[in-house]
Amino acid sequence: MITHDEAFYAILEAKYARIISALAELHSISTEDAMDMFYNSQTSQLIEEGVSDLHCRSDKYLAEEIWQEHTEKQQQSNG
Repeated sequence: MITHDEAFYAILEAKYARIISALAELHSISTEDAMDMFYNSQTSQLIEEGVSDLHCRSDKYLAEEIWQEHTEKQQQSNG
């Protein structure tokens, strides 16, 4: 199991903030809505777990992945 130090988590938290900001900006939603979408996404869980080095992807790419995930969830619950 890989252990990380405080610096790693500080960098990851900064990454989360940039993804949330990009999500809000790209889709004209509030920061609060973007934050809720981010923290309730499977993608954020995968980033935290270090799956496929997702944290290395661009903030906008990850914001779009989270938006797509959210859109698919909404379509499934409505249809």
